[in-house]
Amino acid sequence: MNLPNKLTLTRIILVPVFMVFVSLTCLDGIVDGNFKPMFYLIAGIVFAAASFTDYLDGHLARKWKMVTDFGKFADPLADKLLTTVAFIYMMRDGVCSPVVLCIILAREFAVSGLRMVAAGAKDGKVIAANMWGKVKTVLQMLSIIFYFFGIALTYRGTADSVAVVVLVSVALCWMVAAVTAISGIKYLWDNRSFINTAK
Repeated sequence: MNLPNKLTLTRIILVPVFMVFVSLTCLDGIVDGNFKPMFYLIAGIVFAAASFTDYLDGHLARKWKMVTDFGKFADPLADKLLTTVAFIYMMRDGVCSPVVLCIILAREFAVSGLRMVAAGAKDGKVIAANMWGKVKTVLQMLSIIFYFFGIALTYRGTADSVAVVVLVSVALCWMVAAVTAISGIKYLWDNRSFINTAK
């Protein structure tokens, strides 16, 4: 297994590590003084490190001409696991709307289904992510990093101290939903030949 693919697997392994720290506290704890910002800071660092591997594995794969079918499949899968888990915890905190999460999941299920259809076609094909998909992933990751670092670094013992971060994060989540929907529609349209029942 080449280095880019090892970095992709590292990103997948970091998902449960992120989950451990973000599960140790929650935003509701601000009300009774039980919120532990350090856990959000560590979770943010883990998420940022995992996100960096997304850039690094793709960069190295292209630079060293190590692009593989496994990488084309596993890289977006790792991104989906990482970002979806983070948005679920943001929904727990009341920052990410269930509607936003549903849009994200619908897009991912549709794209994953199309990839399976393409792979099972007569001349099996692995469909790589398009530019809109990459923009969607970057925006999702930046929004998540902003939220966890923002909450951890601005918390001063009251809800008022994190109000602006929460407000901006809510806006970012809706922006993510819009870009996610656009990227999904574009992806399905560009690869409509695989779902054209007339052929």
